[in-house]
Amino acid sequence: MSRNRSNSSSNFSQTLKKLFLSAFVVFAFIAYAIHERLTNSSAGSTASAAPTSGASVDASGSSAGAPASNTASNAPSSNSSAQQAPASSSGSSTASGFKNGTYTGPTIDVNYGLVQVQATVQNGKIADVQFLQYPSDRRTSQQINAFAMPYLQQEAIQAQSANVNIISGATLTSEGFAMSLQSALASAH
Repeated sequence: MSRNRSNSSSNFSQTLKKLFLSAFVVFAFIAYAIHERLTNSSAGSTASAAPTSGASVDASGSSAGAPASNTASNAPSSNSSAQQAPASSSGSSTASGFKNGTYTGPTIDVNYGLVQVQATVQNGKIADVQFLQYPSDRRTSQQINAFAMPYLQQEAIQAQSANVNIISGATLTSEGFAMSLQSALASAH
């Protein structure tokens, strides 16, 4: 009788272990699915609330108004050096310390692709910052960068420096942006 009880207890223990393991796997899958849904829906909803600087995300995740490839079509093709000649012939710096002109930062490898920016300085102030290259070969990268790029551009112009906040979810792009812009602005001094 005790032998039956021992086998019965052992079978119950194994069944209970299998049940807990199965429940854990199901719970982990559900948690992952919820996380992915929230991450994708929050990126889509916040992307549509992004500042209007020419890029918006449609329902398919592609960006409208943003460059479709890694290189901008308006990027200068004749000069690929880290610094371009200033647009003005005077070359004098103003009170902010920046010389008028267009300055291109180096290409920064951010693991998921390359980031390169170009800063335009007018009247001694940063007037515009454009992405020449950014990670866009993966759908997730396209969605993340369609959301993050307008914020980074706007913040750099407002701050008048490369000292920008890191965008959550776009940490590597934010860091690459800041590094490339910092180098471009160093050329503008």
